[in-house]
Amino acid sequence: MSHFVVPNHIIVGNGVLNEAAPILKKMGNKAFIVTGKHVAVSDMMKKLISLLDENDIRYVVFDGIIGEPDDVMIENGVDLLKNSDCDFIIGIGGGSPLDSAKAIAAMAVNGGSISDYNGKEISGEILPLAAIPTTAGTGSEATKFTVITDSQKGIKMLLKGDVLVPKLAIVDSKFTVSSPKSVTAATGLDALTHAVEAYTSKKAFSMTDTLAVSAVKRIMKYLPLAFNDSENINAREQMSIAALEAGICINNSSVTIVHGMSRPIGALFHVPHGMSNAMLLKECLSFAVSGAYEKFANLGRETGVALDSDSDKSVAEKFIDSLKTVCDVCQIPTLEGYGIDKDEYYSKIPKMAKDAVASGSPGNTVRNVTEKDCIEIYKKLYA
Repeated sequence: MSHFVVPNHIIVGNGVLNEAAPILKKMGNKAFIVTGKHVAVSDMMKKLISLLDENDIRYVVFDGIIGEPDDVMIENGVDLLKNSDCDFIIGIGGGSPLDSAKAIAAMAVNGGSISDYNGKEISGEILPLAAIPTTAGTGSEATKFTVITDSQKGIKMLLKGDVLVPKLAIVDSKFTVSSPKSVTAATGLDALTHAVEAYTSKKAFSMTDTLAVSAVKRIMKYLPLAFNDSENINAREQMSIAALEAGICINNSSVTIVHGMSRPIGALFHVPHGMSNAMLLKECLSFAVSGAYEKFANLGRETGVALDSDSDKSVAEKFIDSLKTVCDVCQIPTLEGYGIDKDEYYSKIPKMAKDAVASGSPGNTVRNVTEKDCIEIYKKLYA
C-alpha cells in the first residue's frame, strides 16, 4: 500500500480566506509572510493582513521572491526571519513564493547551505507553514517538494520531504482572478502536466488515479475558459480545485519525464516552469506512451477525445494530440518563438540531458529513459 500525504487542513472554495482564521491563530503569534513584489501590494495581501490584524496575529513581510526562486533569495529570507521573532510562516503567491516559503521554513531550522539538501530527504521539524496560492497550477500548497535554482551550478534543485507539506492550504479561487493570461496558461498547463504524469507514473496507485483523472477532466474543460475569460468565476474555481488535486497526486505518485526535462530548460534559459512543461508535453509523452497505452487511452476516453470502440493505441495518441491543442489555445510558444538561440540551446543539450536524468523524475516514467533519449527529445523540441 502506498503512503498518502496531504496537508493537515485544506480550505477550498470561492472567498474562503476568513474561514482559515481559527487555524492560523493556533499556528503561532507572529507570521513571516513570504511573497513577491506584485502580491505584496495587491488586494489579496490587504485581505490577508486585515485577517491577521483582526485576529491579533503580528507579521513581517518578506517580498524578495523575484521570478523563480534561487538560493540567494532563500538565504535573504532566512536572514530576515532569524532577525525577527516570527514563529510560523505564510507563503502567498504563485508557485515561487510557496516553494520559497517551504525552503525558508526548512533552512531556518536545519541550517547549512540549501545546496546541501539537493536530492536528499529533509526530515525533522520545520516552522509551521500555511500556503495561499494566487494561481491555479503548481499545487505547491499540497506538496512535499520545493524547486530552488542553484545560482552557481545553473541547475534547479529538487528538495523534498514530508515535513515540507504545508500544515494549512488555503485555496481561495478569488485570489486567482487577477492572474494575467500568460500566467493562467502556464500554471494551468503545469497542473495538467502534474495530473497526466502522476496518473501514468510507475508510482501511481488507486487514490492518486482517482484525483488525477478528475484533475485532467477539469483542466481540459475549464482551462480554455479561464484563459479566454479571466472573470469566469466557475472556471477559476474549477481550475483551483484541479490544481490542488494534481498537487496531491504528485505528492504521492510523483512526476516523470516532462518535469525532469523541463527543469534544465528553466534553469538555463529562464523559461517559466509551466511554460517549459507545456513546450515539452507532446514530445515527452509521445515517447512515454508506448509504456502505458491503456492509461493514456483511459484519459482520452474520460475526456471524450475518441470513441470507446477505438483501440487503446489510437485513443492514447489522440489524447496526446488533444494536449497539444490545449497548449495551442493557451498560446504556448516554441523555443524559437520564445527567443532562445538555436546554437546556444544545442550547446547545452548534453548538460540538460544529464541533469534531467540525474533529477530522478524520468526514472518514474513507465518507459525507460536514458540520457540519449533526452538528447533526441531536446533536439526534436527545437526542430
